[in-house]
Amino acid sequence: MLLLDSFFQLVANQFLHTSPSEWIGVITGFACIYLATRESVWSWPVSIISVLAYAWVFYEAKMYGDMSLQFYFLFTAIYGWYYWMKKKESDDKPITDLDLRGRITAVLAVIILTVLLGVFLANFTDTDVPFADGFCTAMSFVAQVLLTRKVLYNWILWIIVDICYVPLYIYKNLNLSAVFYTVLIALAIKGYLDWKKNYREQAN
Repeated sequence: MLLLDSFFQLVANQFLHTSPSEWIGVITGFACIYLATRESVWSWPVSIISVLAYAWVFYEAKMYGDMSLQFYFLFTAIYGWYYWMKKKESDDKPITDLDLRGRITAVLAVIILTVLLGVFLANFTDTDVPFADGFCTAMSFVAQVLLTRKVLYNWILWIIVDICYVPLYIYKNLNLSAVFYTVLIALAIKGYLDWKKNYREQAN
């Protein structure tokens, strides 16, 4: 019992020392992912707040790949906001999916980006997780492109990368973010199932 109490006290102390920027990033990040699963265009303006907060979090944690990724997310949030609004106005079938060739291309893009980012981070920054950071950054990069275009396969990539982020955040002492990404795994699964249902309905 004493060991259990000590464990919970340690966890509580870590959460008490969570930075305000990480709290903002987590709360708005949860909101924007939930809104994305609902195909709500409001996901994008909320995500802008999240990416700005997390840019600072990753800078402090020396996760430079993920820090740079936030600026890419900022650009895609603006683009996604425009694209989703345009699709809504045109009343077009919004959800598409990748064929086998498209999925292979997405996987190859992740592999190539992971190697390039990992080598760059290992040689030109002081990060201690160059390839883990590079992989998560590469996977997120590709997934975000697919999300902005409303491609169903984006959720598969988000499920994988969210699983990978959990131990990485624990290692970097970003414990609130680790809990957040554990929840995001469930949200990404929900997003995939909801979008898949809508995608099938569109085909009828």
